[in-house]
Amino acid sequence: MKQSLIIDCDPGVDDATGLLTAFASNAFDLLAVTTVGGNVSAEKTARNARILRQIAGRKDVPVFVGAARPLRREPAGAGEFHGAEGLGDLEPFEPSAPAGEGTSAEAIAGLVMERPAGSVALAVMGPMTNLALALRAEPRLAAHLGPVVVMGGARSEGGNITASAEFNIWADPEAAAEVFASGCRMIVMGLDVTHQVRATEERIAAIEALPTTSAKASAAMLRFSQRIERVIVGWDAGPLHDPCTVAWLLKPELFELKPCRIAVETESELTRGHTAVEFRVEAATANHFWATRADADGVFALITENLGHASGGMGA
Repeated sequence: MKQSLIIDCDPGVDDATGLLTAFASNAFDLLAVTTVGGNVSAEKTARNARILRQIAGRKDVPVFVGAARPLRREPAGAGEFHGAEGLGDLEPFEPSAPAGEGTSAEAIAGLVMERPAGSVALAVMGPMTNLALALRAEPRLAAHLGPVVVMGGARSEGGNITASAEFNIWADPEAAAEVFASGCRMIVMGLDVTHQVRATEERIAAIEALPTTSAKASAAMLRFSQRIERVIVGWDAGPLHDPCTVAWLLKPELFELKPCRIAVETESELTRGHTAVEFRVEAATANHFWATRADADGVFALITENLGHASGGMGA
């Protein structure tokens, strides 16, 4: 049976690889892609998701436009890592298929609540604003959701936007705090694990060699990230963050998880968005699970396999 899935994202070059992998996989019943302002503006992330949908030939999957700003903060982008338009060197265009009616939060709540409890997974690749708004609107949602797989947070690796905060959590810490406190079952791919999944030259070249449109697009964005990471951070092989959410859903044995309790700092500007990951919990009752280790070769093999049999194309 296919896993029913909603992807909430802010594309973003690494979101793009995660989305294209999910679009290509026959393991998912992909109910929707919901977008949010994050790496670039909400207008651009919604357009970018529709561009990626068109590249993948998946016009059957609706795309919904989400929150343009955090719950309490001013919007903050990360265009230096994703390009001014959010898709690296890819020249943006107006996709042929429009966005769906209604907001991302409405789509999340509606699609989950009309299906059996626990049957719909949610992969969150950006700030958690949409999910926080959905939980506010539908108090039963937390108990009805299946696993919520999040890319966000940092513990031993430190932050990538401040000394202690990862971008997705830092961008809307109030939303993250509400979601972590909601009772959702959450699998969290923080920098501790995503920094283990590096886009090496060999791994990019393997995707580049594939004949599909989706693979070519993903490889081009990985090349962009490789160049930017070398200039800004000094890494030869940049980490692949957001696709770890899709990889866990496809093959959870590629990751090691530890039960924990996660809280988010919202008051201090010095440590805004810090994720306090507490492992001293009762494993049997834990709702949060922190990824500590990844099989990077396995993750890239999974991505490469799926992109290799992607269908569709720019005209779809």
